[in-house]
Amino acid sequence: MKRRLVVITEIIAPYRIPVFNALAGREEIDLHVIFLAETDSSMRQWRIYSDEIRFSYEVLPSWRTRLGRYNILVNHNVGSALSDAHPDVILCGGYNYLASWQAVRWAKRNHVPFLLWSESTGSDRRSQHALVESLKQTFLRNCDGFVVPGKSAREYVQQMGAADQNVFVAPNAVDIAVFGNSESARARAPRLRGELGLPDRYFLYVGRLVKEKGLLDLLAAYQQLTPELREQVGLVIAGDGPLRADLEALARSIFPGAIHFAGFVHRDELVNYYSLAECLVFPTYTDTWGMVVNEAMACGLPVICTTVAGCAADLVKTGGRVVAPGDVPQMSFAMQEIACDSSLRERMAHDNRSLIRKFSPEACAAGIANAAMAETTLHV
Repeated sequence: MKRRLVVITEIIAPYRIPVFNALAGREEIDLHVIFLAETDSSMRQWRIYSDEIRFSYEVLPSWRTRLGRYNILVNHNVGSALSDAHPDVILCGGYNYLASWQAVRWAKRNHVPFLLWSESTGSDRRSQHALVESLKQTFLRNCDGFVVPGKSAREYVQQMGAADQNVFVAPNAVDIAVFGNSESARARAPRLRGELGLPDRYFLYVGRLVKEKGLLDLLAAYQQLTPELREQVGLVIAGDGPLRADLEALARSIFPGAIHFAGFVHRDELVNYYSLAECLVFPTYTDTWGMVVNEAMACGLPVICTTVAGCAADLVKTGGRVVAPGDVPQMSFAMQEIACDSSLRERMAHDNRSLIRKFSPEACAAGIANAAMAETTLHV
């Protein structure tokens, strides 16, 4: 029986569009997506790839501001949008916006199964405030099921009291067709390096330039490499944020070495940066997943990732190294090991390309559909 699934999620994120397209293409699902905003320009500079959207959706009127480190988003017409959508099941992406609480109340009043799409993990530093944890427990008690991207998130919701049979895995995914097209970039390597100002060999970081991403550790780890290796292998940082000026000042003190700040790079151009790199380094202190790891693996890159990243337990296996957050010597050793062994890099690249096929938009869509169709969602 076809089910009307309404998804509530914050913004039109590029990596979610292929997932929703795949979900809308499933015979058992009648999909409608409610976005709380088109984008969040205070946090992201993503393009809105509206021409790629192949599913029914709407964007609610909203008002957004920042209060210290908190992102405040208020929406109008949440209840009426849900009433107009006539859901059989609601899937809500997160619990940190007022609209999420409005949606769960609407679901309870109208006896509609309510699923939480949660990426939170026990290692996420944002999940350690007592008041936040109390509110989260209250929200979770009102959910009929849970959709999680992997092992760490599954363990977390189970620790919070979710029954095993009510937790469904929908692996986080990027568009492998986009990021898997690395051979084209490698064929144009000399020209691309010249156009983009890239070193012949380099480690790569992709993401926001903020303290919690561990970028000071990354520069320290790069500085601890032997001078001979730093002369051969540079470091490219793709992203922007408030820490950029401090990082650039620190980078100027590292010699020998080549550290290139690319600024924010949009999705389609990112493929070139991944394809020409030797390894992605993701030194984060707190990250519910880390989609850049998916992107890098699809491009055939080895990965160095900290243990706290939500993706580490599922993705970083034989194709990379997992290090403790803040452990600069361990990170530097992993960088040196990968940079100095071309056969190791080739094996890691092969393993990552093979593994990431299981983390496709179609696999994510199948997990969501399984949750929407499950009998447990009827017990409201």
